[in-house]
Amino acid sequence: MRSSSIRSRLRLGQAARIAFMYYPTAMMPAYAAKAGYDAVCIDAEHNTWERREIGRMVPLHRLAGIDCMVRTGSRNPTELYRLLEDGVTALLCPLVNTPAEAATLAQAVRFPPLGQRGIDGAGMDNDYYVNGTTGYAAAANAETMLIVQIETPQAVACVDQIAATKGLDGLFIGPGDLALRLGCAPDWAEPKMQEAQAAVAAAAAKHGIAWGRPAGSATDISTLARMGGQLIAYGSDFSAVKAMMLSTYSQTLAEGLK
Repeated sequence: MRSSSIRSRLRLGQAARIAFMYYPTAMMPAYAAKAGYDAVCIDAEHNTWERREIGRMVPLHRLAGIDCMVRTGSRNPTELYRLLEDGVTALLCPLVNTPAEAATLAQAVRFPPLGQRGIDGAGMDNDYYVNGTTGYAAAANAETMLIVQIETPQAVACVDQIAATKGLDGLFIGPGDLALRLGCAPDWAEPKMQEAQAAVAAAAAKHGIAWGRPAGSATDISTLARMGGQLIAYGSDFSAVKAMMLSTYSQTLAEGLK
């Protein structure tokens, strides 16, 4: 089984660098790897991704030497572990509000003794059974990741118990949803956001798992890293196109047509 780039970074006490991909773009894993990212997260929560589209993207991540993460709103156990069988390295599950929800997810994506994931071994994650399944279950438990999003006041209140869930590897703050429900701006200068972030950071440190959130600037990334955040999301195909079209491209056109 391929070793996870994210896990390799975390084992060294380093931050994992993650970009988001909203639309099927074959070249993105290669350019993300060239830029120094460790993973690209396919957003299948807010965008439509067919399963076969995801299946076609995973080998491109492997070719680039980085992890393929998927944010999925599915809670169906079979759908979740089929993503892992297809070679997805990490699952990012939104709106996890209670320890019971986190435990249900962990049971679905972990092989015994950590969970009750069904075994096949004929997928990309096990190199299509080329070498059988000896050691497969243990390797899958060690190299795949389950990360849950903390994005409601209820989740923040329960974050210590959520972080204690066996089989859970990380917490990820969803600032948009969290701010919406806290009744404040999605700004880390907001006291309510700072308080929630501190609670997540403390819970992750206490239980020895990773945590992180989206970052908007080099200063923000530095602040997050100083607080112990290791799952740092910065940039996406959407933001890249937006920035290029509204700045570089429009300026070049304006200057060229003077």
